[in-house]
Amino acid sequence: MCGHRFVSLIARIAPWTLQGSYLTIVYNEAMETTTFDKEREVTSKGEFLVVGVDEAGRGPLCGPVVAAAVCYKRSDFVIPPELEKEFMLIRDSKKLSERQREQMFDFIGEHFFVGVGIVHADTIDRINILQATFLAMKSAISQLMKNIPTQHENHDRSSRVYVLIDGNQEIPNLSLKQEAVVSGDSTVKSIAAASIIAKVTRDRMIVEYDKLYPQYGLAKHKGYGTKVHMDALRKYGPSPIHRMSFKPVLLSIPENANKRFSHVLKPKKR
Repeated sequence: MCGHRFVSLIARIAPWTLQGSYLTIVYNEAMETTTFDKEREVTSKGEFLVVGVDEAGRGPLCGPVVAAAVCYKRSDFVIPPELEKEFMLIRDSKKLSERQREQMFDFIGEHFFVGVGIVHADTIDRINILQATFLAMKSAISQLMKNIPTQHENHDRSSRVYVLIDGNQEIPNLSLKQEAVVSGDSTVKSIAAASIIAKVTRDRMIVEYDKLYPQYGLAKHKGYGTKVHMDALRKYGPSPIHRMSFKPVLLSIPENANKRFSHVLKPKKR
């Protein structure tokens, strides 16, 4: 249902041919930041393209899981002095306000090559959320490779790509060099940039879904299992974008809940 319905939506919310935009950003020198140190370490070993990958949406009860893959446009990983304050805001998306994430979304699109991968609820239910996340990451990397201009290619590009993934698990069956970086979105700038792209892309999609299914209040909680969301699930039942393989969604259907707790509901023998 969701895959074909939002093709035009994706084109609108992830426009990677961006014009320059002016950012007004409140900058706090004391806040935690990220660096390009890991990227420089990798390129010192001869890798040609360093890609940061992260995801958004593994935990919510509905909607897609979204992954982003990004590659800084400067191979020397130098930050222009006049942009230092903006680059300081490229950090874990969870530590930014919604307004900051929206501002950085456009900024990242100007200074990084970007790819996005989206896997919808029906596929999540079919293959499970972990495998769906890996699939979204592979899709994002594939899209990124297509978005990098030909002048950045060489004859053996795939052998010189190095993928940095947030977390403790590498992507299975990926034909590229890769490394999982625990808390990478808090330390590695490319991963942090990917986390912002993934989060903003997914949030924008959920806001559009909210227009289709306003009874759930999706725009406010983004699909997470808040009290408001759970109350709406019990009242209205799941929508077509809910993840039926997630237990809270499954148990929101009365007959499933009755089966699950049938041993409690049966009268005790005297």
